Amino acid sequence: MSTTEHVLRMVTRIGELDEVIQNLELRLYDVGILDSLKTVELMVALSAEFGVEISPAEFEREQWATPRNIIAYMEQKLGQAVPANAVRTS
Repeated sequence: MSTTEHVLRMVTRIGELDEVIQNLELRLYDVGILDSLKTVELMVALSAEFGVEISPAEFEREQWATPRNIIAYMEQKLGQAVPANAVRTS
């Protein structure tokens, strides 16, 4: 399953609306699909699913405003993630 499919599945489950799959530009906060509590729930779910840390302190509403933005945010996070087996040199 792709990053896009994982993110859409979680947004659909937490937002309780299938429309996010058909409309990646749907303004999630403007139409009440996401609020502060559901945003935190989504952060926790995405963190667990993808194994990356998502801090509420780094949250920017516009980055999470649409399903497409959340997908782009997660793809960026995954691109920045250091694999657990990576060797770091200083």
